[in-house]
Amino acid sequence: MRVEPDAASGGNEPEEWFASAKKIYPMATNGTFRRIKWALLFITLGLYYFLPFIRWDRGPNAPDQAILVDLEGRRAYFFFIEIWPQEVYYLTGLLIIAALALFLMNAVAGRIWCGYLCPQTVWTDLFMWVERKIEGDRRERIALDKAPMSLSKLAKRAAKHTSWLMIAWWTGGAWVLYFSDAPTLVYDLATFQAPWAAYIWIAILTATTYLLAGFMREQVCIYMCPWPRIQAALTDEKALNVTYRWDRGEPRGPLKRNKELAEQGLPAGDCIDCAQCYHVCPTGVDIRGGLQLDCIQCGLCIDACDNVMTKVGKPTGLIGYDTDENIQRRLDGKDPIYEIVRPRTVIYAAVIAIAGAIMLYALLTRDFAGISTLHDRNPIFVTQNDGSIRNGFTVRLMNKRTHDRSFLLNVEGMPAGSRIEAVGIDHYFEGRPYVVVGPDQTREIRVLVYSPKDVKLGSSTPITFRLTDTVMGEVVTTKDFFKAP
Repeated sequence: MRVEPDAASGGNEPEEWFASAKKIYPMATNGTFRRIKWALLFITLGLYYFLPFIRWDRGPNAPDQAILVDLEGRRAYFFFIEIWPQEVYYLTGLLIIAALALFLMNAVAGRIWCGYLCPQTVWTDLFMWVERKIEGDRRERIALDKAPMSLSKLAKRAAKHTSWLMIAWWTGGAWVLYFSDAPTLVYDLATFQAPWAAYIWIAILTATTYLLAGFMREQVCIYMCPWPRIQAALTDEKALNVTYRWDRGEPRGPLKRNKELAEQGLPAGDCIDCAQCYHVCPTGVDIRGGLQLDCIQCGLCIDACDNVMTKVGKPTGLIGYDTDENIQRRLDGKDPIYEIVRPRTVIYAAVIAIAGAIMLYALLTRDFAGISTLHDRNPIFVTQNDGSIRNGFTVRLMNKRTHDRSFLLNVEGMPAGSRIEAVGIDHYFEGRPYVVVGPDQTREIRVLVYSPKDVKLGSSTPITFRLTDTVMGEVVTTKDFFKAP
């Protein structure tokens, strides 16, 4: 805390520039949005924890883990998709699609990602559930914090933190399973035979999960995450956000007093000022103050308010997903309008579809073989005794399959009577070298191309090296030039 003298008070009163965060005690609630959050929590965490154990048969010499980032083999696998290091542009495409999907969600329903799918929200929800099961709901936790230390309090604290650490440990352990064969790595970890890097990463992720979900919680969303600031610049008046409906709720007051005011024909809102919407908020927001940076749009205040409205015999929906435009329309006595499909959302969806289509096309049409050439630089060409011209090339062949493959190498663009020779290759088929490349390997060979002695060539003749798989028929090509005097 930085303290400066207050000029208005003659320098006698300190001014607090920073204040410590107040601990939030979110209360449990039930309702539609709470059930949606539970469903998404079980789905997302279930996928995260158990996907490494799903098997996928890719044939011999290939890993059978469905999702795997194989750093040693320089491959990434996602079920039937295999990504190689030179295809990092797929990662770029995925990041672009993810960013646009986030923009689209924001255009439709504000911070819906933050409220339901963000890892910080999901794990914090799980940690809060454990806390409630052990220490009780809001009132019990407040009372426990104020109570002096006792065996009962110590036991509850120990049980809570042990449970948190176990969840955090399994979170870190599940992450490293995506980088090695999961069953094997689990055994190696349990028998202390795993690589030291695995233990270090598990420790790092255990500590960060424990701290972020157990202690920092809403502070991550409010101060550490940049998305609240970004989405505030991207949203518009037609985006759905969790909204307190002023036209119906105000003037707020206790139920009995509002009933008396209504009987007297005086203005009386439906909000009974019970503060349940505030007490259930995981970030400590009172939604009745309007849309705020701290609000993650989780909808729990909607459930809490609907439950109260049902109990007091009033219509639900005092708090709900609504737009800034409709807030003003209601205050003006107009009917609300909803425009989910509008230019902004259409553009986002279209760009996502285009980017996805481009990636899919590239994936379906990519080659599983490769060829590249490097022309000799010194000398560029050699004139033979019989008058023919020879060019030398270093040719690199690539086999991206997990089994041996045989290829025929041919050179196109040369005049009739030309020939090709591959140094160290003994097998030829109709004058073309027959080359075998091992599984998931590259092979470099020296290739000599000879022109006929009686043919006049330009100083640079375009040629094409064509590599053909003898079994599957796959063809890949690369271009170069044949140099002559």
